[in-house]
Amino acid sequence: MFFFIGGIQPKTVDLEETARLCPACGLAQARLRRVDHYLSLFFIPLFPVKRGEPVVICDRCGAVSAPDAPWESVPPKPARRDCPQCGSALDPSFKYCPRCGTRI
Repeated sequence: MFFFIGGIQPKTVDLEETARLCPACGLAQARLRRVDHYLSLFFIPLFPVKRGEPVVICDRCGAVSAPDAPWESVPPKPARRDCPQCGSALDPSFKYCPRCGTRI
């Protein structure tokens, strides 16, 4: 009796060593990769069956995007606001000034 243990398995290939900016989280931890499929025998990849398309995959958040995604897709940082009463710098999420207590 003969058992054939084999099949098609994916293998991820890094295409670039340098990191790119992730369009989702904005950190430079995304890399250009390609997922190729190989015919394997006893879990050893032997022959490439299908070559995948290059995509940018983020190591941190796992987001997948096209390699030619525009830089504008990175969310811009909110503008800094100043308190109208005392002039101190405020976080955009503040509703009251922590220094003088004025409602923003």
